[in-house]
Amino acid sequence: MARLPSSQEDREMIGPKGMIKKQEFVKVMTRGLYCLGYEQSGALLQEESGIQLHSPAASLFIQQVRDRKWDESLVTLRTIGLTDETIVKSASFLILEQKFLELLTEERIMDALGTLRDEIVPLSVNLERVHELAACVILSSQHTGLGLSSQDNVKQALDKLEKVLPVVMIPGRRLENLVEQALDVQRDACVFHNISNSELSLYSDHLCGRKQIPSQTLQVLEAHKDEVWFLQFSHSGNFLASSSKDKSAVIWEVKDNGEVLLKHALNGHQEPVSMISWSPNDSHLLSCGQEEVVILWDVISGERLRVYEKAGVGLISCGWFPDGKQVVSGLKDKSICSWDLDGKELECWKGQLIVNKISDMAITHDGKIIMTIYKETAILLFDREAKFERLIQEDEVITSFSLSEDNKFLLINLVNQEIHLWSIEGDLKIVSKYEGHKRTRFVIRSCFGGFEQAFIASGSEDSQVYIWHRGTGELIVILPGHTGSVNCVSWNPKNPRMLASASDDRTIRIWGMI
Repeated sequence: MARLPSSQEDREMIGPKGMIKKQEFVKVMTRGLYCLGYEQSGALLQEESGIQLHSPAASLFIQQVRDRKWDESLVTLRTIGLTDETIVKSASFLILEQKFLELLTEERIMDALGTLRDEIVPLSVNLERVHELAACVILSSQHTGLGLSSQDNVKQALDKLEKVLPVVMIPGRRLENLVEQALDVQRDACVFHNISNSELSLYSDHLCGRKQIPSQTLQVLEAHKDEVWFLQFSHSGNFLASSSKDKSAVIWEVKDNGEVLLKHALNGHQEPVSMISWSPNDSHLLSCGQEEVVILWDVISGERLRVYEKAGVGLISCGWFPDGKQVVSGLKDKSICSWDLDGKELECWKGQLIVNKISDMAITHDGKIIMTIYKETAILLFDREAKFERLIQEDEVITSFSLSEDNKFLLINLVNQEIHLWSIEGDLKIVSKYEGHKRTRFVIRSCFGGFEQAFIASGSEDSQVYIWHRGTGELIVILPGHTGSVNCVSWNPKNPRMLASASDDRTIRIWGMI
């Protein structure tokens, strides 16, 4: 078959919409083959298509850089056909930087200084790096810290040159990057997306559909004798703990097949158990009696190990520091106290907590920030090291809150039947709101969940579970089944298709897919 003249071939477009330049497409495929190690296939594609990956000048330039022929590569760079002088200078800087570092490695200090003064500085590029290189000359002890020349550094230089000269040197992972971008667009457009990236396929356009959301009742757990107020999956997803008005907590075990079975019924509180908290390694569980005490339990044996209390003051929340060696609780007297595992009181911060029937608590992974309800309409972010406080201020009364896995967001439930998502990185601000669930009398809790915590789930006084897409705020699923107010929900952190809900009907429902 007769081949198109080169000028026409350069302009030939392919694809259903005629948006892709054929020559670029073939070059990207060729580069992708080489990067995957398919050398013969890459060479064959160039031969069969007649489209060379690099021009002769570009091939020479790349080889000269690999051979560390810095001066020759600078000359060749000017023959490639680049019209933007800024790009030429940026590429020249990267080459001369490697030349400079190599001279330093060889202890040719005066030659290195000459390259810096006579070749690099006149380019007027990346002055901050120029100062670093100058310091490298002055302080010889820092030479190795600035990336002195070696084959590895030549590879890094080639990688940097690819970014500066993408038309001349097609980036090695360009084909993979383009395909990933396409998958990202499809994934982001799917409001039901709830599968791992490894499950995405190139064979068809991606669409999860409603079926990927845990919306079928797989089990109804009945162990409590009264309203179930709180529940939480362990960090590993292998256990679920629940607490109840019946003054008990229960540890459930999640089997490999997804079945949830009773492991331990924990009795010892004299008041309803308002919340529970898993230790960082899931070996221990804290349970907090309503304005009473906090009890430490061994998860495997179900044994009660320790009681944390303060004379004359009820405890109303519980949590862990990330090292797993300290527990923390909010007290009714507006203080926050911490203990070691043996029950020795370590610290107590006064005046940080409002008197409240239930007061949620969260601690960042680094253990620096403690978060708790400060007053009816505010949450305190207390930096215990810097003794610095910030407040999230709402217009309505706050009933509960939870912290995202990445520690960047707080999910806040309000009495006006709204849930607000706050960013707590940098400036505090609301980034999304979720509406639709019902709350008039009780404390209703919500949670993050699903793959990459892409969803928000909440209980509701109308006996249903509500699920929104976190990014868009769209209400996507309402789950009926309970016969009493749904007080709390928890999404399995290791299984995005498992959700649990706790209700006044004395049951826990495990939601999944059929």
